[in-house]
Amino acid sequence: MPKPLEVALPSDREVRVTRSFEAPRNLVWDAHTRPELIRKWMLGPPGWSMPVCEMDLREGGAYRWRWKSDEDGKEFGFFGVFEELIPPAKLVHEERYDPGDIGGAMSTEPAIVASEFSESDGVTTLAVTMLFPSKEARDGALATGMTGGMEIGYARLDEMFEAKAA
Repeated sequence: MPKPLEVALPSDREVRVTRSFEAPRNLVWDAHTRPELIRKWMLGPPGWSMPVCEMDLREGGAYRWRWKSDEDGKEFGFFGVFEELIPPAKLVHEERYDPGDIGGAMSTEPAIVASEFSESDGVTTLAVTMLFPSKEARDGALATGMTGGMEIGYARLDEMFEAKAA
């Protein structure tokens, strides 16, 4: 069983999350780039769905993700543009917060999210580096429990890979 994600703060504007998956790199890549798969795992805590997962997966292509609370129907999301794609090794996109009816500040400057996928002996390591426009923006994102939500999603992804292997 993979160990939980590791969080590092390489600079006062960055968060780096590293996580391994017992699955080939191409499957981990697909899980991060195919909307029908993303909708199954990128949900954070139980009680959320992802009614919007639109992705034009090409450099310069836009994406929009939106989550909805099962409890009260409130929504929030993220959107941006893909800046670099090197399948199945690297994916870079800008990320802008859409507060929907959850609320919170909407940054004028996006975060830049770089995901790198490497494989060794059938285990894929994902390193996600998020560069925020300021230390305050980084600290605010961390304060939301973002990394805990990421691990909940990654544990779902582990279950998907286990089911596929079985």
